[in-house]
Amino acid sequence: MNLATAETIDVHAHAVLEATMGAAGSYGPELGYEEKPRFRVGTYELHGVRYRGSPFMDVDLRLAAMDRAGLDHQLLSPNPLTYFHFIEPAQARAFCRTHNDALAAAIKDQRGRLTASAAVPMQDIGFAIEETTRAVRELGMAGPYIGTDFGRPLDDPALDPFYEALVKLDVPLFIHPAPAGIDGPPGDPNLKRFDLDIIIGFCAQETIAVCTLIYGGVLERHPQLDVCLSHGGGATGYLFGRMASAARKRPWAREELKQDGAFEALLHRLWFDIHVHSEESVELLRQRVNPERLLFGTNFAGWDQQPGDIREEAKPYAANAKRLLRALK
Repeated sequence: MNLATAETIDVHAHAVLEATMGAAGSYGPELGYEEKPRFRVGTYELHGVRYRGSPFMDVDLRLAAMDRAGLDHQLLSPNPLTYFHFIEPAQARAFCRTHNDALAAAIKDQRGRLTASAAVPMQDIGFAIEETTRAVRELGMAGPYIGTDFGRPLDDPALDPFYEALVKLDVPLFIHPAPAGIDGPPGDPNLKRFDLDIIIGFCAQETIAVCTLIYGGVLERHPQLDVCLSHGGGATGYLFGRMASAARKRPWAREELKQDGAFEALLHRLWFDIHVHSEESVELLRQRVNPERLLFGTNFAGWDQQPGDIREEAKPYAANAKRLLRALK
């Protein structure tokens, strides 16, 4: 089996790597156990999630769990807790290089079942381009995987060389949020209760990313750029009408955006995974975005992975994933 022949493909599966422990210096990451598993990144601690001895870290356990779930292939991505987008550039560079080397080594014997995406330091755009190029050309990775927040908006002109490099390499960009405050600004304190930073905070960040890419002209400046956003692009399916209306009516909107159908055409350029926990939400999203750019995702081994055998759920999206991952060249 390989990616081109896979019938089910999961594009939302994070990996945690033993080799990266301490690779960001004092920021960690660090695994420990104090009554329950503990994972530290800087001053942020995650309690109760078992990484060691789970599919997150053990490839054999991952493959067995994929078989039980009916998944033929997965795209592995960095743990969002370890983007390190706000730490000192030198430490971020060291971590990303260590991470990418370790992830490539972990899957080298399972290329038929597993593909990897690269961690890159977005506080250093030059090195982000360099590391993406190395990861794609030397390590065989699918492209970079970044957070939504790294100190500058996604439409900042400073990112244009990065986007140009992705087009030149012919690889997609994957965007997935991290909880606010891990190594950057703390964010809204209300999000610190009830896991709202991941339940609602992620959704807000993803929706902002969609708007910024479209309103900020990124997709127009880079017409060949492919961008995939997690969790259905946050609230995009629900807020579509308000987002499109603003593009036509608000004073900051460019004249090109005010044309009938302009917002919709750009929205149809984006890719989304459908890990949104409700078939009704998927159907709403399908009505608003390009259904040929929807992908199956699971947050594999995470708290919200779909239970049981999900082969039939995943099958309709495999052809889309193959196009995005350049398996059908």
